[in-house]
Amino acid sequence: MIITQVIFTLDDPISLEAATAIFESTAPKYKSRAGLERKYYIRSENGLNVGGLYFWTSRADADATYSDDWKKMVTEKYGATPVISYFDAPVSVDNT
Repeated sequence: MIITQVIFTLDDPISLEAATAIFESTAPKYKSRAGLERKYYIRSENGLNVGGLYFWTSRADADATYSDDWKKMVTEKYGATPVISYFDAPVSVDNT
């Protein structure tokens, strides 16, 4: 499994309500995305950083999503360039 963290650093803080509205508007684009097992939208408590944690079956699936068109779309939506970090996830704990 590959996990990516995508972060946007905003010039001005965004409220939880405003972030939720944006997140809800983009969530349908990720339904049935090839290789995407799960996505969590995230917002820092101070509202200056937003983004997502993506759980992928492979690096190739992640890279297919993070195209130039995707980067342009999200940069326009958030007014900030995304910073994408990749992580291996060799072990997990699920307490649900």
